[in-house]
Order: sequence, then structure tokens, then C-alpha cells
Amino acid sequence: MPKPFLRVIRIAVASVVSVGVVAPGPAYAGAVTGNATEWTQLLNNAELIGLSAQSAEQIQNQLTQITQLAEQIQNQIRIYENMLQNTLQLPRHIWSQVEGDLARLQSLVNQGEGIAFAMGNIDDVLKQRFQSFAEFETGLANGQDFSSSYRTWSDTNRETIASTLRAAGLTAEQFGSEESTMSQLRSMSESSVGQMQALQVGHKIAEQQVAQTQKLRGLVSQQMTMMATWFQSEQANRDLAQTRREEFFNANAPSTSGGQMMQPRW
Repeated sequence: MPKPFLRVIRIAVASVVSVGVVAPGPAYAGAVTGNATEWTQLLNNAELIGLSAQSAEQIQNQLTQITQLAEQIQNQIRIYENMLQNTLQLPRHIWSQVEGDLARLQSLVNQGEGIAFAMGNIDDVLKQRFQSFAEFETGLANGQDFSSSYRTWSDTNRETIASTLRAAGLTAEQFGSEESTMSQLRSMSESSVGQMQALQVGHKIAEQQVAQTQKLRGLVSQQMTMMATWFQSEQANRDLAQTRREEFFNANAPSTSGGQMMQPRW
């Protein structure tokens, strides 16, 4: 099989790590959709064989960045909480910063969901195109493939966030989009109780995202390792087949000397 998969997987994974390609969807409900379909179609129409370690590193770097940003937001929200304890209400210009940090946190949630969605699709496409990949993965995953593992991760992540919101008397719909989130935050900013409630929810979600992103990094790492192992196995099989073909066609023809000379008889 040809090698263009190396280029194709770079394009596919570049779509994952590009903020502009993984279109943000609702932060706390549903799978991320949008332009991710474009690279999925590209994978379906391409010759798939191989793995790009460079692209895998890009994904891991983005997940590391998401974790670090979530930690920064968590620490900043803690500062806001301390400020609010020492005043009746956060002033408008400070609350604007709170809104910005919580909007960035919402974006980080979307990015994590987008990576999980995209990596699950890569797994599905490879299984559809290569029976050997599906068989190889089944033998390693104890009956659970990476696609279903990413869905489980995503479901757990969304439910964890929804539980945090419910505990504060809020709903996922109130924080389901940037517009509804900003509207809800403006409403909560009208009182110190509402401000503290929003800060506590944001702090908890940021803390959860740090833990969930670390789990997602582990899944991506396992998937990339498995894909590399499968590719090496496929390459070994092709090399062996090529060696056997060369041996067959390069073999010397059996000698015809030493026999009785045939003479016509009539």
C-alpha cells in the first residue's frame, strides 16, 4: 500500500489541533461537529497507511496547553473569590474579567470535546478501511475500542459538568452556548451571592477539566502507541511479502544439462 497516509494523517490531526477547524459547539451538551467532517471525508477518500509522530506530539502539546490554561483560570478564580469575601460585590470592571475567564474556560471544554470527537473518528475510519487494524485493535482493547473510549470520556466529562451546575441550582442549557453563558453571568453579577455562586461553579469546572484533560492525554497516548504498533506490523508483513516475491522471481531456473539428448525418430 502507498505512503500518502503520512501526509493525510498530518492534515487530519492538524485539523484537530487547529482552533479554527474544530468548530466550537455547545459547551456542555452534544458532540462537537462542524468542519471536523471535512477531514473525516478526506480520510475516507485517501489511502490510509501509517502514522505521523509529529502530529501526535502536536495533539499532546495542545492537551498540555489546555491543562495549563485551566489551572491558570482555576487560580485566577480563587483570587476573585478572595476579593469577593473582602467586599460587598465585585465592581463591574473586575466582573468583566471574570466573564472573560469563564468564557475561556468554556472554550477549553469545547477544545477537549473536539479532540475526543476527532480522535474517535480517526479510529472509526481506520477500522472501516483496514480489517487488519480492526482485528489488531480488538485484540488489544479487551472488547472496547478507542472510539467508544472517547465517547465514554466525553459522556463522563459532560455529566460531571452538568452535576456541578445542578448542585448550584443551574442547568446545562444556561451555560450551553456563549450567548446564554454571558446572559446568565450578567444576571448573576447583580448580587454578591450570585457572583460567588458563579465563581464557585467556575472554580469547580476548571478543577474538573484539569483532571479530565489528563485522562484524555492518556487515551490519545495509548491510541497513538497502538496505531504505531499496528503500522509496524503491517510494514513487516509487506516487507516479508516483497522479499518472497523477489526470491521467487530471482530464483535460478533448474539446470537442463546432463540428460539424454532427444533425437527425432522416423
